[in-house]
Amino acid sequence: MHNVTIHTLNGHGITLAAVIHQPAGFDAGKQYPAIVVAHPGGGVKEQAAGLYAQKLAEQGLLAIAFDASYQGESTGLPRQLENPHVRTEDISAVVDYLTTLPYVNPARIGAMGICAGAGYTANAAINDRRIKAVGTVSAVNIGQMFRNGWENTVKDADALPYIEHGSQARSSDAKGAGLATLPLAPMREEDAPNEELREAWEYYHTPRAQHPNAPGFMTARSLSQIITYDAYNKAEAFLTQPLQIVAGTQAGSKWMSDDLLVRAASSDKHMHLIEGANHMSLYDKQPYVNEAATVLADFFQSRL
Repeated sequence: MHNVTIHTLNGHGITLAAVIHQPAGFDAGKQYPAIVVAHPGGGVKEQAAGLYAQKLAEQGLLAIAFDASYQGESTGLPRQLENPHVRTEDISAVVDYLTTLPYVNPARIGAMGICAGAGYTANAAINDRRIKAVGTVSAVNIGQMFRNGWENTVKDADALPYIEHGSQARSSDAKGAGLATLPLAPMREEDAPNEELREAWEYYHTPRAQHPNAPGFMTARSLSQIITYDAYNKAEAFLTQPLQIVAGTQAGSKWMSDDLLVRAASSDKHMHLIEGANHMSLYDKQPYVNEAATVLADFFQSRL
């Protein structure tokens, strides 16, 4: 395992911070398949993404977890911007970097993500043919989640106030009033509307998995990009790569994994359900993570 920096060419002058997890017996004179691992919205590479990268490396794959632009140890201003288009580009920027490494086989690059990172990964694969296989864990299409609610109970048009809020936040930011923010997970236990999202508070704000680089909020101006974003846009035509979806049977977010399974054009697409797991269970709880990581490792090893 070692830290690297990636100077992106996405036009924003961002440098990404990443950690490469190498399999046992790593030999720089050989070539390996490599997996890009994207973290959840509000997360950092030291949390779920790093755990999955470690698990994949333990099963013989080279994996790289990274901090999104504007977040964690990566550069960019304003801090905690959650621009879904840039988040998608980040994944391709990491692929750019992998193609320069002599010990990575550029024809054997896959990508996976957790939560919003899974949606961004699907979107990156739609746009980037160098990604040869796709894995998702507790997938969230962040545009759908903000438009339609955690359990898909809100109509698109009823999300218009979010766009208005994001628009007003941009004006407020421009006037120098201090960047307006919005929670990506409950900031206080009492703010959680249900047990599953109470676990999101617990994950990000207690010793369970809290990290100083993951404050749990985003800039409110991000809403003006997020609400109209569809991570699965044109999946029906262009998401043809092999696809392995992993979700918990008790996850309120499972409908977004179901939607990806239906919409992806791939003729090699599969969903693995983990009995009894909710959305957050697949971030760090054993044995759920081991089951998910084994499914994904077997998938990538057989498809790359």
